[in-house]
Amino acid sequence: MGKQLILAEKPSVGRDIARVLNCTKGGNGFLEGDRYIVTWALGHLVTLADPEVYDEAYKTWKLEDLPMLPAPLKLVVIKRSGKQFSVVKTQMNRNDVSGIVIATDAGREGELVARWIIEKARAKKPLKRLWISSVTDKAIRDGFKNLKDANQYTNLYQAAAARSEADWYVGLNATRALTTKYNAQLSSGRVQTPTLSMIAKREEEIKSFQPERYYGMAAVVDGFTLTYRDPKSNDSRVFDRERIDSDLKQLSGKQARIQEVKKAKKKTFAPGLYDLTELQRDAHKRFGFSAKETLSATQRLYEQHKLVTYPRTDSRFLSSDMKDTLKERLEAVAPYEKAARKVLGKTIQTGKHIIDDRKVSDHHAIIPTEQTPVIRELSDKDRKVYDLIVKRFVAALYEPFEYEQVTVKAKIGEANFDAKGKRVLSAGWKEIYETEEADVVLPELKEGQELRVLSLTRTEGKTNPPPRFNEGTLLTAMEKPAQFLSMQDSKLAKTLGETGGLGTVATRADIIEKLFNSFLIEKNGKDLSITSKGKQLLEIVPDELQSPALTAEWEQKLEAIGKGNLSKQAFIEEMKAYANETVQKIKSSTKKYKHDNVTGTKCPDCGNLMLEVKSKKGKMLVCQDRECGYRKGKSKVTNARCPKCKKKLELHGQGDAQTFICKCGHREKLSTFNERRKKEKNTKATKKDVSSFMKNQQKDEPVNTALADALAKLKLDQDK
Repeated sequence: MGKQLILAEKPSVGRDIARVLNCTKGGNGFLEGDRYIVTWALGHLVTLADPEVYDEAYKTWKLEDLPMLPAPLKLVVIKRSGKQFSVVKTQMNRNDVSGIVIATDAGREGELVARWIIEKARAKKPLKRLWISSVTDKAIRDGFKNLKDANQYTNLYQAAAARSEADWYVGLNATRALTTKYNAQLSSGRVQTPTLSMIAKREEEIKSFQPERYYGMAAVVDGFTLTYRDPKSNDSRVFDRERIDSDLKQLSGKQARIQEVKKAKKKTFAPGLYDLTELQRDAHKRFGFSAKETLSATQRLYEQHKLVTYPRTDSRFLSSDMKDTLKERLEAVAPYEKAARKVLGKTIQTGKHIIDDRKVSDHHAIIPTEQTPVIRELSDKDRKVYDLIVKRFVAALYEPFEYEQVTVKAKIGEANFDAKGKRVLSAGWKEIYETEEADVVLPELKEGQELRVLSLTRTEGKTNPPPRFNEGTLLTAMEKPAQFLSMQDSKLAKTLGETGGLGTVATRADIIEKLFNSFLIEKNGKDLSITSKGKQLLEIVPDELQSPALTAEWEQKLEAIGKGNLSKQAFIEEMKAYANETVQKIKSSTKKYKHDNVTGTKCPDCGNLMLEVKSKKGKMLVCQDRECGYRKGKSKVTNARCPKCKKKLELHGQGDAQTFICKCGHREKLSTFNERRKKEKNTKATKKDVSSFMKNQQKDEPVNTALADALAKLKLDQDK
């Protein structure tokens, strides 16, 4: 019997698998043992060929050459990883290799990485699939005891390939058509354009919003305040000031009579476990991390540190077969999160809010593995993301938050008022987050009791426009874009809900980054806003490419391919027809595009005037000629802090003239800043000091996790 060739997605995972399978003989890009050979990709080693591979004419971008509809699309080896592909191909086609085990990430993209490599290498060996959700030694051993027939995942591969080919036909044709028609660097795609459209629509809503004044009444009685309720809507807000003023006059001097006192014991369970989108939202809300930063940190925790399960999941539940693993996971995190010990001290309670087989597809929610963390090995970002995952996991297994709610209804004259009180009975899972719920105490009251009104006043305010998107709320909108459809099509809204909205959990972070890198959106603080370039792009892109509806229909069809209910070829033919239609619309358009960010600076390469654009990291100058492509930084946002207002400083200029400038007006030359930092460092412990101290501690005694945690909170690895 020959050896089995194991194909991992990345070197780190490959080496872990090799260690577990006793593959110790080192090769160039692979490890070998008695029964197995383990090799690895570097992410994608193979991709779809560029247009010029099909026709030399496509090397030059010309509108008259469009649309480009070659069939079938060819695979090519990515140049920068060609050496590793040769290694993988050689190992796959060895005479002593009798089969291949696909051990890439257990998902649609991981399946595509492996199948494209196998196809390009022309390896005709029987295929097995390692399908695991974490890369701990135990998970790898268990996975190899339960290898799957790779044919079970052929439809998943077909769906992944269909998605990639559709993006080639639609994205490349639309981007080339727009770019050549308007001689500007414009890009469009089936997910990024509807996402941009949602940001633009939010901007329009904010601009067209007209604030309205609203009014109410507040009655201060002995020990608490009663709030007015409209008799028809039961709302505390009324948009008719005259009515409120009239009621105030009529009710002046009258007493309040208690109509009803209701006491009810209530409980709330902890929030659900994390899927990737929810984790990205939370990390942005708490720490300001971008979607990409959170994904990268979680991927490191999964691959490098083996502390969490597979991150690219859209499920927030666990499967029933995982129930027996919960105790071991809690024991692993107990030294880090003391609340886990409390859960371990009792019978672990699980319900439908945690375990539900119907709501787990390829992967379950993101939870800690059975591996105990060594916190000092984690970067600040990784530790913060790990902390979120651990706390959410432990909280889900904790007791509910319990409280008694008191609702009081009263009348002053014929007007309705109410007040609510709350008494905490058990903090439950909220203990983990160390958030104290303050009691809202109401006095003991009885129905029919009369209370003296100490003051009765008019309250007022005004309605607010919808908030601008930030990365967290944009992720929510991409996940649930139904509300942004211009036609209230309930069937389509349902489709959007079923298909998970725009993009997937694995691709949304990259879509947002692409919008930034194409200068279609920019950041102001945490808020996102559309640029002039983005607005103009939406004016010239065909309307249907801007709607989430089209993407929803495509996602539904990709889902059908994944389930074997639709052929890949039928879908691709539809995409080619759509690409052709889009190109013809762009060609025949009479709309104009104009750069409105032209500077007086000439490009040193071609002499054209350059454009000033705002990227995520600062301002840049880019050549307006797409074929030139010259760009240079103008200013960048740094981690250095202003000594006056403590906000992040921008670094402007080049060489000796580089100067820090703050929004508050503070200016400081880089050389002066460095001298000031040097003086400050002499009075503070450096990162090197802390690192040296920790190493000495490690040599002599067990790790002091309390000290490590305290040092981590000091954020010593960040610039002050």
